Amino acid sequence: MAKIDFEGKIENAKKVLETLMNPEITLQNSVKAYETGMKELREASQMLQDAEIKIAQIKKS
Repeated sequence: MAKIDFEGKIENAKKVLETLMNPEITLQNSVKAYETGMKELREASQMLQDAEIKIAQIKKS
């Protein structure tokens, strides 16, 4: 399975948001989509934190 980059995670979260905005979505599918979207955002946030740490370390050296 290919690792998705930060931009890909954000794009996936946007797609989930579009899914959640569909008035025809069932409650079960909306919960599933919400879980997927939150997972993508958590992983993107972690990637951003890792990048900030790396930049801080580069600045120190």
